[in-house]
Amino acid sequence: MSSPVQTVPAENSLDGPRLKRKVARVLLADADLASRLTVKTILSKAGYAVSAAATAAEAISKLNEGEYQLVLADLRSESEEAGPRLLAYARQKEFRPATALLASDLSETGGDAAVDSPHSSVHISDENVSQLLERVADLISHRAGRRIERKYFTAG
Repeated sequence: MSSPVQTVPAENSLDGPRLKRKVARVLLADADLASRLTVKTILSKAGYAVSAAATAAEAISKLNEGEYQLVLADLRSESEEAGPRLLAYARQKEFRPATALLASDLSETGGDAAVDSPHSSVHISDENVSQLLERVADLISHRAGRRIERKYFTAG
């Protein structure tokens, strides 16, 4: 099993040793190629290590091989139930990633479908890239907080 976060070398520095930083891993499951590539590029440029899957089966395989801090699944990647089922599977993994349904104006999912969902959702469009990045950071941060609480609760 791979590490929960990837360690990436920092830029060379003339006045100090090379430092390494940890990068959160995100699994993106979206059947729509244009949407998948767009979101992957945005998240990668923001500094996340992104693995992409075109099908729920491919995403499950990746979940079985590695640990992720966040799993994003398109609402209707293959069927109405594919996204929620994938997220339910992800939440049962020992590493308990943050999970959210993804709705995009770039795909055929329809604009407001994620808003009515009982799951956390991330809605993206051409105009709100900063909101996408803020929501992703919030989900990962909330997950980290839950893990710390669990660790202290079980230790005390």
